[in-house]
Amino acid sequence: MTAEHLLLSVTAPMLSTVVSIIAPGTFVRKGDEIAVLEAMKMEHVVTATDASTVETVCAQVGETVNDGQVIATLRISNRSDKSVETTASNSIDLDLIRPDLAEILQRHDVGLDTSRPNAVARRRTTNQRTTRENVDDLCDFGTFVEFGPLVIAAQRRRRSTADLITNTPADGLVGGIGSINGNLFRDRNSQAIVVSYDYTVLAGTQGQQNHRKKDRLFELAERLRLPVVLFAEGGGGRPGDTDGVGVAGLDCLAFVLFAKLSGRVPLVGITSGYCFAGNAALLGCCDVVIATKGSNIGMGGPAMIEGGGLGVFDPKDVGPLDVQVGNGVIDVVADDERDAVSIAKQYLSYFQGPVAEWSCEDQRMLRHVIPENRLRTYDIRVAIAGIADVGSVLELRSGWGPGIVTTLARIEGRPVGIIANNPNHLGGAIDANACDKSARFMQLCDAFGLPIVFLCDTPGFMVGPESETTAMVRKAGRVFVVAASLTVPFCTIVLRKGYGLGAQAMAGGSFKAPIFTISWPTGEFGGMGLEGAVRLGYRKELEAIADPEQRDTAYREMVARMYEHGKASSMADHFEIDEVIDPTLTRTWIMTMLRSAPIVDLNTPRRPCVDTW
Repeated sequence: MTAEHLLLSVTAPMLSTVVSIIAPGTFVRKGDEIAVLEAMKMEHVVTATDASTVETVCAQVGETVNDGQVIATLRISNRSDKSVETTASNSIDLDLIRPDLAEILQRHDVGLDTSRPNAVARRRTTNQRTTRENVDDLCDFGTFVEFGPLVIAAQRRRRSTADLITNTPADGLVGGIGSINGNLFRDRNSQAIVVSYDYTVLAGTQGQQNHRKKDRLFELAERLRLPVVLFAEGGGGRPGDTDGVGVAGLDCLAFVLFAKLSGRVPLVGITSGYCFAGNAALLGCCDVVIATKGSNIGMGGPAMIEGGGLGVFDPKDVGPLDVQVGNGVIDVVADDERDAVSIAKQYLSYFQGPVAEWSCEDQRMLRHVIPENRLRTYDIRVAIAGIADVGSVLELRSGWGPGIVTTLARIEGRPVGIIANNPNHLGGAIDANACDKSARFMQLCDAFGLPIVFLCDTPGFMVGPESETTAMVRKAGRVFVVAASLTVPFCTIVLRKGYGLGAQAMAGGSFKAPIFTISWPTGEFGGMGLEGAVRLGYRKELEAIADPEQRDTAYREMVARMYEHGKASSMADHFEIDEVIDPTLTRTWIMTMLRSAPIVDLNTPRRPCVDTW
């Protein structure tokens, strides 16, 4: 508007058509509507800038006006009556819920636990929580933003929309982005993708729409480099969807998109109850599998098994916990879903960075972990707990491959992976399962930049005719090949036995491969076990001694000499290892590695994937 004496000209702000215009002689206040103009199907309101009276109207309804064309003139009011308002009332009732918003709020409410008491009650009968309870527990309060909550099952051809809205909220999958461990990591490090099947909706099956939701979220995970937490409980593919145009649905992208995330972002799988078929396939792609007691996991549920002519089984007969723990499918067993969520948070924290607060046990206890009698066994987990920060240890796959202990832990708040021989199983010998377990754990640490600490106490790789039936040659080779490809720093600490190829494997292939190779005073070394070396190397000499007692005495003397030759101090003075340390200095040496090694660039993928096995 432009002022000319006491008249104001009202002009069109753009090329448009007059929808409505005020009548001459009308008194208007500041902000009152003068005209409504339409352009490109959108209405634009022209308002008064001052209290005034409409003098003339220069355009008619339906007339097309140009940008800047005068459509009315206003005479500025000279009323002195202060009771006359000079500004239009623009107050807004902030509590008012408009009909369009009310409709959306109601749609959201339908999917909430408070609107589904029967579904909640069914979960309680199995001592389980609802999907939304798990997601709320996992994510920091108020941070979870859900994608696709209004989606319903693709069954419009067989069911009414109202029915689907009520009974298939979110198409049985709750997914979005939230913050996890934000109290520890107050930046982008805490953001994560969360995807959870809802078993109360069509048994947590994989429908057309929730596949599309997963596709969307998995693509975001790759684009934003965000970890994914998957609650996988459910019955697999859903045959009841009717709205698609396909036949078998084998061109869905969820599985390839999720598998491509392996090695790029941490993948955490949680399951409780039944997890079969497609749900189990996604679970099996995860870096870590956390299962609650009473879980069943299988690549096919009872219906699929029966349909294949393979027999009739109860769901609890398929992949029970004891089977899936014993064969290495499950990494960690949780008491319940609350515990599973807590473990998932702890697991993710190792890949989110260091923490400021930490404590450790009195390091003098490490001097007493190894028995003075070199033939006596001990608990390697006590050593791990003593070296790591208090409460920071999370062991993976404890029920499988017992010859190797693989744990995530922290040293002075810094996350590391620890691989340790277990002398309580085969004297610490590395068998086929231990090979697979350690090789896969190395890949996991390397993919996400965790330095590795090897705690060596092994007589070597397991040998013998029975061992060779387990493809031991290839399994041992896998350990060497994976270790040689590591990009993260690693170190080796020999607690007691360091014999043969097994000891070299616990040092990345050579005692010179780690940042450092050191030993506790209890360390002993050799190309093979001392007793075996004596029997093999001095067989003729021993057989030449006729008297059994004299032969045994000679044998013991030879072993003693071999031990003296191969003890830790001898290795150090020949510089085959870097140092023999007081065990109380173990953390000091590890921190030297952590402080000295270059910072790993987590934005550049290091491995094409992390093996699922």
